[in-house]
Parts: sequence; C-alpha cells; structure tokens
Amino acid sequence: MVKFDLSNLHRIAAEHGLSEEELSSKKDQIAGYLEKIEARKQGFYEILDDNVPIKDIDDFALENRGKYNHIVVLGIGGSSLGTICLQQSLTHLYQKTLPELYVLDNIDPEMIKELEDVIDYEKTLFIVVTKSGTTPEILSQYYYFRKNTEEKGLVPKEHFVFVTDPEKGTLREISNSEGIKAFDIPQNVGGRFSVLTPVGLLPAKLIGIDINRLISGAKEMRNQFLSEDFTNNLPFQLAVIQYLLGEKGKVMNVMMPYSQKLIRFADWYRQLLAESIGKKVNNKGETVNVGLTPINALGVTDQHSQSQLYNEGPNDKLIIFIENTHPLPDLKIPELETGDITFKKLLNIELEATATSLTKNDRPNLRVQVDSVTEETLGSLFMLTEGATAFLGELYEIDAFDQPGVELSKDLTRKALS
Repeated sequence: MVKFDLSNLHRIAAEHGLSEEELSSKKDQIAGYLEKIEARKQGFYEILDDNVPIKDIDDFALENRGKYNHIVVLGIGGSSLGTICLQQSLTHLYQKTLPELYVLDNIDPEMIKELEDVIDYEKTLFIVVTKSGTTPEILSQYYYFRKNTEEKGLVPKEHFVFVTDPEKGTLREISNSEGIKAFDIPQNVGGRFSVLTPVGLLPAKLIGIDINRLISGAKEMRNQFLSEDFTNNLPFQLAVIQYLLGEKGKVMNVMMPYSQKLIRFADWYRQLLAESIGKKVNNKGETVNVGLTPINALGVTDQHSQSQLYNEGPNDKLIIFIENTHPLPDLKIPELETGDITFKKLLNIELEATATSLTKNDRPNLRVQVDSVTEETLGSLFMLTEGATAFLGELYEIDAFDQPGVELSKDLTRKALS
C-alpha cells in the first residue's frame, strides 16, 4: 500500500510551498487529461491485462529450472534499470543464491572482462534486451559473447534469449532465422515504461521474484491512475505537485528513499522523469525547453553529502522522501548515551529531523509512504510514477513518450560506426 504525507508542503511560505487550495486547483481537469493520455495509445497501463507474456515467462522458467548458474542481462537504460531495481529491492542484499543475476549496462571493457572472470559460459544464459533490436551498445555485447560462446563449442540458442520488438530489428531477424527464443516488447510501450513487460519480468522470474504479485500491485495503482476522483488519484496528485512547484522554480526533483532496498528505484525513476519531461518543443511545435531534473539520494547516507545544499543552497528543489513504515528488524543499539533505541527508531528520527530542517528552511518536501518493500509495493511504485509522468506530460503540453534528443545521439553513433 502506498500513501502520501503532504503536510510539509503546506507548512512553508506560500512562494515555496503549496496550499491545499493550490493542490486541488487542477482536480476538475483529470477527465480531460485521461482522455488525452488515452488518445496517445500508449500501452504502459494496458499491458497489465495481457496474461500471455506471463504464461510464456512461467513456461520458460519451468523448462530451464536448474540449468543456469548465471543470468546475464545485456541491456542499457530502460532495458536494464528496471531489472537492477527489481534485484536490489526484492532479493537479499548480501546473500548470493543461484542463479546469480548480472546486468551489463555499459560497454566499458573492464566491466566486460571482469564479468567473464566470474561466469561459466556453459552455465550462463544471456538475456539480450533492446526494443529496437538495433541498439549499437547491446548488439556489440551480443556479438562479443556469442562469439565466445561458439568458440567454446556451445550452441547459441541454448544460451541466448532475446527481448525485443515483435516484428522488426536485427534481433528479431536472428531469432526468426536461427530459432533463438524471443520475448516481445509491445510496440506501444516505450523502453523507460517497459519494466512490467518481459524486459523486467523475465529476469525477475528467473531469480525467484513473484511477477504475478508485481502485476497485482501495479493494477491496484492503475485503478487510482484511471480514477477521476482527485483524492483517490495519487499519480495525478504527484504530477500536479511537481508541475505547480516547477512553476515556482522548483525544477530539481530529489528522490530520497530511506531504504537501502529502494535506492535503485530512484535510479530507474531518474531516466523516466528526465527522458519523458525534458523536451524542446510542445504539442504546438513551439520551443519551450521544459524539464525537471531528477536527482537521487539515499537516506541516511546522503544527509552527509547533499543536505547542506538542500537546506542552504538554491531553493530550486522538491524533495520526495520514500519511507518504509513497516516494522523493520528490531536491532537494538547498545551503549548509546540516549539509552534504549533501535536502528529502526534511529532511522525514523533522522528522516524526521531531515524533513523538519528542510521545512524550517522553506524547502518543499513530501513523503511517499510504503507499508513494506514487496512485489506488490514495487509494482505500485512503478505505476505511481509512470502514471504521474504521463499526467506531467499533459500538464506541460508535451509528448512524454518520445525522446528526439536521444534519437539524434543514436543516429550520430550509427553514422560514425558505418
């Protein structure tokens, strides 16, 4: 379950915060924004009803149970960040179990070489993820590991699966010609919105995450996203807060979970917000150069590296705390001068102190509260932020689902390589 605590937004000076009246000023426009989102025919919230990929993934996992000790995801950006988040959030932080999951989200040769130092090709499955099927970084990784696989006398189709476009692209062509298993990324789901497709669900399933519970949590939040009742639509509330505070100059959005397990969720969200809302032109073709800059931080760690800036630097930030309200392990701290105290209590005290100091300095901040870190919770958080991002696009009157700035860079890379 996900809730908001917005009280600190109302406690600071009007020029920096939001009154309840300001926050509800857009409530009568929800239906219109939902119509505009639906007209864009983006499938990020509709894919939750498609049971075919789930069954396909379940069948694949069952057929290959115990076959691989290492799962290596070759992906970048939206093809990797969700998987990294799922692994960090929903598996043991330190205990290693088989199969081990590695995500190769860069082409740094040292990273590639050191991965090879720890995997056994005979017991490794490579999941190659690219929606277009033509991403140069991912194809370069694929060709490298495929060559090494073949040189060891192994059959590629037993050690590679693809997650890609259902019809076109290099990976789809290879799949069709060589019989390598391929899972589809729906054509109407952009990469940064694809974590709840086989992009994230396949590796998650293979390391023991309950993907049905992920989808269940996402569906619960989708019900809110589609609601025209402002008080019950958390995605719209979040979007309105970000938009209105952006209009007041709070163009830096800091996501700061007080949970080690959720720091990679902030990493994933960073791409979602940056690529979706940072746009040169609006729906009318006018140059607007809008955007909100995402920053990720970790409580309590970054109290000691960033909070000085947030309290006394430029007042251009909205701080979004994520608080886990579930009773954590009750680990007592011995011999503290304060007496009887646990790590959980200390964590809560430090979150409260950080939020209070920001509020006293007229720095807007809110809390996203989760009652645990589970598959359901993470599914809800994914849909909360994806839905909020879709609403933000309509509030800014831009297309939140394209990325022309990224495409230009990709085109220049391809030209240089050719």
